[in-house]
Amino acid sequence: MPIYLLGDDPELFPPPERADRSGLLAVGGDLSPERLLAAYSRGIFPWYNPGQPVLWHSPDPRFVLQPARLHVGRSLRKALNARVYDVRWDTAFADVITACAQVPRPGQDGTWITDDMRAAYIELHARGYAHSVEAWSGDTLVGGFYGVSLGAAFFGESMFAHAPDASKVAFATAVTRFQAWGFHFIDCQVETEHLARFGAEHWPRRHFLQALAVALGEPTRRGPWTSDLD
Repeated sequence: MPIYLLGDDPELFPPPERADRSGLLAVGGDLSPERLLAAYSRGIFPWYNPGQPVLWHSPDPRFVLQPARLHVGRSLRKALNARVYDVRWDTAFADVITACAQVPRPGQDGTWITDDMRAAYIELHARGYAHSVEAWSGDTLVGGFYGVSLGAAFFGESMFAHAPDASKVAFATAVTRFQAWGFHFIDCQVETEHLARFGAEHWPRRHFLQALAVALGEPTRRGPWTSDLD
């Protein structure tokens, strides 16, 4: 199936069902806030390597976690109960995305979080759509993750840990908050063993897009988010 070449209109994307087997749907365009929000609202996200044009994906199946199905293992539960880390929200977004870009990952040479990608999500954060959840040890940022929130859906992008269970504590804390807020799901995009242990599962793209349409019917909690549950 031919890959769609994006033009100047940030709202114009092909139907996600036209993606190839790898999930690749379209090429080109930019990372403007308008285009990113249009993409996420259609179940599409950017993912590409340095030196490539922007590549837009909508994989089938999609890896998704429903907050009520969160699984927390015994050792992680102990860390949560002991409050090993202080979990904060939206206090160091730029530092989190930078750390995610720099952390070494098995089987990856370099990072897909380019300078342009970093700048784009920092702008989304400034507009209240992108958020960071952070694990702190005293005054040191030791783990966390970031993503995009629209309606009752959260689209996870990347996480990092510089201390044992730091990103896991941040993630489990956030998912519990998302459940209290009535979020329908966390989009994990593609499968990882790490997220599978939390209870994420594969959804056919058709089911994901249907669930996304329902989630987008809810109001968006634009940032900044705080540590107080409201």
